[in-house]
Amino acid sequence: MTTAAVLPTTQTAAPAQPVVAVRRRTVDRVLIALGGVAAVVLVVAGAMLMWGSNFAHDYVHRELSSQNILFPSADALDGQGRSDLVRYADHQVTTGNEAEAYASFINGHLQGIADGATYADLGATQNAAAADLQAAQDNGASAGEIATLQAKVDTISGQRDSLFKGETLRGLLLSSYAWATVGRIAGIAAIVAFLAAAVMAVLVVAGLVHEHRLGHTTT
Repeated sequence: MTTAAVLPTTQTAAPAQPVVAVRRRTVDRVLIALGGVAAVVLVVAGAMLMWGSNFAHDYVHRELSSQNILFPSADALDGQGRSDLVRYADHQVTTGNEAEAYASFINGHLQGIADGATYADLGATQNAAAADLQAAQDNGASAGEIATLQAKVDTISGQRDSLFKGETLRGLLLSSYAWATVGRIAGIAAIVAFLAAAVMAVLVVAGLVHEHRLGHTTT
């Protein structure tokens, strides 16, 4: 019986992977460069936000001033139960907050028209009244009945006209308030951006100082 010789197997070692070494100074310089770019971007963003804030403020002020809207006197506001608006008495509406306050004043009057109905709500009511009037005229109703129905149509039409004007002015004032609020938020964001840019600039300067000292140490 023959025994086959068992030869030892040899394993070939895998080639060593090259080690990529990144110098500390290289990392520092990359971080400093990124910090500088971030600082510049924040400054540009802050400048644009500040421009937007100033534009919104100036636009709202200019447009509201041209309307020459004045709050009633303190006595008139108290008499209408609007003591919450007394601080604006006799003031001209020129700011977003004043526009919101005057919109609230208008809304108080609108609630007293047609039992709180809106311009859109009275559309069906006006059409129905007009249809009743036309039917009465077609059926030969008495002059008194026709006059009563005509008065009803005129009343509803007058209410709708008042509501349309009031709701339109109120909507425009609230739009001015919204733009003023956007401008105020943009101004706050601009300040935050400038502060962040200042912090980033300090970090960049500190990084440059550290990199300069490290260079002297290693030489």
